[in-house]
Amino acid sequence: MAVLFVVAIFFVKNNTTFKNQPALVPGETKDGLVYGNETLEDFVNKDTDGDTVLDWQENLYGLDPTKKETTAGTPDSVVINKIKTLQNDGSGEPLLKSIGSANEENLSQTDKFSRELFATIVAANQSGIMDQAKIEELSASLAEHIQNSPPRKVFYIFDIKTTSDNSVQAFKNYNKALNDIYTKYPPINYTILDVLEKFMIDENDVDASALLKLDPIITQTNKIIDAMVKTAAPQSISALHLSVINSLERLMENISDMKLYESDVIVALGGISKYQDSANRLESDLNALSNAINQKLRSEQ
Repeated sequence: MAVLFVVAIFFVKNNTTFKNQPALVPGETKDGLVYGNETLEDFVNKDTDGDTVLDWQENLYGLDPTKKETTAGTPDSVVINKIKTLQNDGSGEPLLKSIGSANEENLSQTDKFSRELFATIVAANQSGIMDQAKIEELSASLAEHIQNSPPRKVFYIFDIKTTSDNSVQAFKNYNKALNDIYTKYPPINYTILDVLEKFMIDENDVDASALLKLDPIITQTNKIIDAMVKTAAPQSISALHLSVINSLERLMENISDMKLYESDVIVALGGISKYQDSANRLESDLNALSNAINQKLRSEQ
């Protein structure tokens, strides 16, 4: 029997706190990214330190949104006004112009979206159209951005080893190779869900240090991918073999992205939100490969 070795290592079905689904608000339904009971509207209007300067504005100006005075003795609102004055080129375009000229290569995905969000909010406020519809549009834009980032690496048929031998013995050899990989890389004694539960303490607090426990899973997954790429698959099931490798790669990228929470939160949210779909796809591909192997092995009986 073929062993679904990858599932045993880290696969777990879960529904994380981060969901791209309708947010239930008394009297209405809104589509967009939801974190607990918060929507993008809550994030846009969030002012952690209560200094009337919104958190996203303080982040864009390099200030600490948890302190009214990032520099002791100088209110953050005063610092921002000074920066605006210094950066105003006299045409009535303050920080927005300088942000637009930033080097794209040095910006994280979160930086880029924050810049776009800033520009949109400034323009909308100046036009007097920052209403519920605009906020919902921003929410949908963020949700789409998070959900639709493409995989960074895709394996093709010429990247893997295949054999033209499709005999029962060839399938036995292939099945043994999979079992050998399972033996060499035994299951880790915790799952992605265990890590996420420790990471997300509650709706208002996270412990990013918990994400360090993803490292062994990422390392192990990479080793399994490498081993499978080097394993010769009978040509008749090479496409199934390749699908499993690519599903592993996608899942590994999702897990790796989760670790970027502190440096690139949008990428991290993308990893968390896409993890379940990637895990489901991996399970489906593994089942298809297992069924093909078992069918071939039963043909000898």
